Amino acid sequence: LRYLFRSVYNFFFFSASFFLSFFFWGVCYSPPPLCISRAGKYDYDLVVIGGGSGGLACSKEAAQFGQKVAVLDYVDPTVKGKIKIWGLGGTCVNVGCIPKKLIHQAALFGTALKDAKKYGWQISEPVCHDWATMMEGVQNHVRSLNWGHRVQLQDKYQSLLGVTSRFPTILQTILTAKNIVIVTGGRPKYPTNIPGAVEHGITSDDMFWLKKSPGKTLVVGASYVALECAGFLTGIGLDTTVMVRSIALRGFDQQMAGLVTDYMETYGTKFAWKCVPKRVDKLSSGALQVTWTDTQTGGEHQDTYDSVLWAVGRAPETKALGLDKLGVKLNQETGKIVLATDESTSVPNIYALGDIGEGRPELTPTAIKAGKLLARRLAGQSAELMNYDNVPTTVFTPLEYGCVGLSEEEAEKRHGKDNIEVYHAFYKPLEFTVAERDASQCYIKVVCKRFGDQTILGLHFTGPNAGEVMQGFAMGFQCGATYSHLSQTVGIHPTCAEEVVKVNITKHSGLDATVTGC
Repeated sequence: LRYLFRSVYNFFFFSASFFLSFFFWGVCYSPPPLCISRAGKYDYDLVVIGGGSGGLACSKEAAQFGQKVAVLDYVDPTVKGKIKIWGLGGTCVNVGCIPKKLIHQAALFGTALKDAKKYGWQISEPVCHDWATMMEGVQNHVRSLNWGHRVQLQDKYQSLLGVTSRFPTILQTILTAKNIVIVTGGRPKYPTNIPGAVEHGITSDDMFWLKKSPGKTLVVGASYVALECAGFLTGIGLDTTVMVRSIALRGFDQQMAGLVTDYMETYGTKFAWKCVPKRVDKLSSGALQVTWTDTQTGGEHQDTYDSVLWAVGRAPETKALGLDKLGVKLNQETGKIVLATDESTSVPNIYALGDIGEGRPELTPTAIKAGKLLARRLAGQSAELMNYDNVPTTVFTPLEYGCVGLSEEEAEKRHGKDNIEVYHAFYKPLEFTVAERDASQCYIKVVCKRFGDQTILGLHFTGPNAGEVMQGFAMGFQCGATYSHLSQTVGIHPTCAEEVVKVNITKHSGLDATVTGC
């Protein structure tokens, strides 16, 4: 009876969610024309355009201070039509951080199954992965988050009005507001100059909602999105190739990037270095034939794939808002909004934050934090500005890479090579030992000023649970952590994180940095 009740409850829960979503999507249209009333009376204190992480954080924070807030959310269907509608939560919830981390976890289970045999678990062969089962669980969790956001807007924050639309205009409403915040984020780009790219390719917006396994996949690009997708596809047993035009993880420490891709190659991911796709053709069999050029040799090559995933960058969602008519200044090259330190645009009372802002980190936590701080300032509760320095992040590749602060290259650029000291160590996670796993890419690098108190400029870590490790050390950067602080810290044994506080070999010394003993 409990099982039956739960099944019926789940059915009606998600059915109601979809019904209400379609109802609201059908009767409301957004975004309406941007309009700031100059008469001194407004419909709302704050209108937030964008129902992603940053927009929701800003709107909820404003409502807590008694502001009357409207949230407008609109997402075009993907080019391939894999997603026709999104729920509230933006990229992170629907097609980004959340589904990515869950599928990454599925891939880690595959590795854990192999390790388990060494630890005495008797596992029957063959072990295979079922894409449909995984995606059902992932998508159900995403929908639950969508529903939770909608319930919060409608119930907990009574002054909030959620307006969402996916379909052609039915009603068009003009809202007036004292302040407007634009938090529309970005969407993946297609290389429209490559024949067949749009017609036959997909992006990460589609990947996380595929009903069937993508099969043999070519991932074009070497950003963190590309490598994360390639990593989990390899991890669940799919033949996966990454095509790299120049370098991997541009903007990250390149030594660490090399360790990430080296591990991926030993993990089973193939790499086509210094190659650029030329065209994509669909064969009568349904397979996709990709033709590419090796930029080093000039040679042309072909292979067939079941899916081609484009991960070649993202474009800000600014074109449909009519910002040029308002005089909002954009970076003409990137299309992003030019912002001041307080998130203000070139037009009074119009603000923007998150991925859409020029020079802002394209990270969910920064958008959330910036959104909350902006709401507090607009409500007259604080003057605190967002600090975009030393923002930690993690790349969820098969061997995770976490970092905070400057890369070694950037530290050298800012301070000079002779004025920095790099402490480093190659270590072996204890869990790798019995499983006899290769740990040659597990590495720690602490970049410091060479003289004086040796302020830590950057911290880099490849290994298990890198995000969990980096989150704790990131707080030290807000406190002006030095190498002395690090070396005085007592480690927790046995953990990978303790290796960070034990680093004592410098690159300048030329000594072997391999950790021995426990």
